[in-house]
Amino acid sequence: MTSLVTLPGFLAYFATGLLLLVAAMAAYVRITPLDELGMIRAGNPAAAITLGGALLGFAMPIASAFAHSVNLVDALVWSLVALAVQVGVFFAVSRLLGAEWRGALDRGETAGATLKAAVAVAVGLLNAACLTT
Repeated sequence: MTSLVTLPGFLAYFATGLLLLVAAMAAYVRITPLDELGMIRAGNPAAAITLGGALLGFAMPIASAFAHSVNLVDALVWSLVALAVQVGVFFAVSRLLGAEWRGALDRGETAGATLKAAVAVAVGLLNAACLTT
């Protein structure tokens, strides 16, 4: 079956992409000053919105890096650039929202979380598009 001849390459890229996404999220939850996973386990919808936006914000540039890179090392490098951009966006939006954003997130208020998620997705999309140049 000739259509499955590229299956090993697909599996290598897919597994590496998943590992990069998990690693990006692990780094994100360590770098940012929130315990979003703990808040999500406690039923906090604002934390889920924020972390979900970050996940999408990372996934898009990683996907673009894989689609436009010449090899796995090239994809890894550009994925790390995407991580740095997304973490920078987190801190920039946190400053924009002011000192009370963390308390609002702790209380499960979704307005700031929705904005943070939307910005993470928007910047992730721009980040992904810039990887095509």
